[in-house]
Amino acid sequence: MSVAMNPGTAKASGPVVINDFVVKFANVNGSGSASANGMFAKSILRCGVPVAARNIFPSNIQGLPTWFEVRITEAGHLGRRGGVDLMVAMNPQTWDKDVAEIEPGGFLFYDCTKPLPPSKFRDDITVLGVPLTAMCNERYQLPRERQLFKNIVYLGSLAALLGIDPKVIETILTEQFAGRQKLIDANFEALHMGVSYVHEHLSPIRLQVRKADKVGDRIYVEGNAAAALGAVYGGATVCAWYPITPSTSLAEAFTGYCEDLRTDPDGKARYAIVQAEDEIASIGIVVGAGWNGARAFTCTSGPGISLMTEFIGLSYFAEIPAVIFDVQRGGPSTGMPTRTQQADLIGSAYAGHGDTKHPMLLPADPGECFEFGALAFDLSDRLQTTIFVMLDLDIGMNEWLTKPFAWDDTRQLDRGKVMTHDELEAGADFGRYKDVDGDGIPYRTYPGVHPNKGAYFTRGTSRNPYARYSEEGAIYVDNMQRLLRKFETAKLLIPAPIRRDAKRKTTDGVIYFGSTTPSMLEALDHLEGQGRHLDALRVRGFPFCDEVYDFVAAHERVFVVEQNRDAQLRTLLVNEGEIDPGKLVPVLHYDGTPITARFIAREIGQILALGQTEAAE
Repeated sequence: MSVAMNPGTAKASGPVVINDFVVKFANVNGSGSASANGMFAKSILRCGVPVAARNIFPSNIQGLPTWFEVRITEAGHLGRRGGVDLMVAMNPQTWDKDVAEIEPGGFLFYDCTKPLPPSKFRDDITVLGVPLTAMCNERYQLPRERQLFKNIVYLGSLAALLGIDPKVIETILTEQFAGRQKLIDANFEALHMGVSYVHEHLSPIRLQVRKADKVGDRIYVEGNAAAALGAVYGGATVCAWYPITPSTSLAEAFTGYCEDLRTDPDGKARYAIVQAEDEIASIGIVVGAGWNGARAFTCTSGPGISLMTEFIGLSYFAEIPAVIFDVQRGGPSTGMPTRTQQADLIGSAYAGHGDTKHPMLLPADPGECFEFGALAFDLSDRLQTTIFVMLDLDIGMNEWLTKPFAWDDTRQLDRGKVMTHDELEAGADFGRYKDVDGDGIPYRTYPGVHPNKGAYFTRGTSRNPYARYSEEGAIYVDNMQRLLRKFETAKLLIPAPIRRDAKRKTTDGVIYFGSTTPSMLEALDHLEGQGRHLDALRVRGFPFCDEVYDFVAAHERVFVVEQNRDAQLRTLLVNEGEIDPGKLVPVLHYDGTPITARFIAREIGQILALGQTEAAE
């Protein structure tokens, strides 16, 4: 098969597939491909067809492999499916791996300027060659132009192959380069170079995009941006941070929103954003601002949490509000800084020295990033402690389709138990660490609330209910027990889990959280189609409420699906609920790529099938 000499002659087999396939781009980091690939995904959305896009990129600035996967899914699945139907292979370094990933009967699109031996191809796929480099070398003089416009040429080629109206992409280009007509015209030309080549030398393939009306009013947004906007609506006025992938864009988005929404008409800023010298300083600023009554946060990832633990412990013991957005990535140490994992659960839940426990919110998509981003500040004030919002790179740095954010304008900020000037003046008995109501939460005051009442010394050492230093064992134990009561109160405030019951009665269940959600829901549908039924529970926060433990108790076996090596959610369930570990079956995915529906269905399906075989024997 001399594919390189006669590209695109292989015939597609099988029925036409409309609005239900996966396209994966294999590029080199720094080649300018990210913009073109993003426009490809947005062009599908403009056709009214949902997409689930995942950017898998290296941690260097230039030179290493990068992939961008676009799932075209009229059914609206927002997780990764697994497998590739059309590979756009633009990186010779990863060629063999990329070609191997294509589904049988799928398609390979590549730059056929240089001949390749038949051994580089497969007999069960259709090869689509376009001489991208030759076309761009002939048209453009500057090396950078040749590289950048090559991306637009292949974008035009794909539009012609998949049946996408080029005018849709023209509209996106016009919006992206608004006011720069020469650049718009140049991109139009490159786009139509690709379109024309396909019309003259190739034919549309059996993977086709057809206009639909399945996107509706949903928005396409990154989780980091959503969380940052949630922080604004939640009343945050202070952000102290230190740059770290993949959380940096959260602070940058918060800056942009504050410039628009927290700036007076006269230009006076009603916010403070500090890029501190390190993570230790950033959390110190947040705790100091929280002590003063401001709503403050930092955003970081696993290595930053490690550095922040002493201040987090201070927040816990001195009972000072703080919010931390932890955008989780691959660890340990520097690990895989541009890959996704759910591997900071234990480190965040118990961060600090001695006996500490911290509430965590576990959003599943950008919509909940916005919702929980706002809620975290109410919880932090209410519970007078650090609240973790546990995103991950998949949610934080990828754009997801989600419902428009909703906000109740009548909603009031919950500042928790704050003793006022009038209450102090009336002779209220103020003990900073005194449990008045039996819920473990004491009253606090803001600095300067009264000229001679309500003041106390904030310390990280042991003290009595009136904040006076004490190392008496009984007093220390009483205080630590009160903190446990407060943690029990937190169970009533954390968002409740969401349950999905199987279509038939079953003794099997599954627990999952966060960005695993869309793939998990699709896998459940697939398993039910095979006659394998599971009740499902998505946990949305820690500490776990009684409903979580009741769910476990009601099933003989519960799968726990998560994206880390050590089954951290399962460990928390065992530790906090005193659950028999043998009852919880770990299903773990931690290679740094977002989990797929196929992986979940395969792993759980194999265990269920094994159980059926053993029962039959």
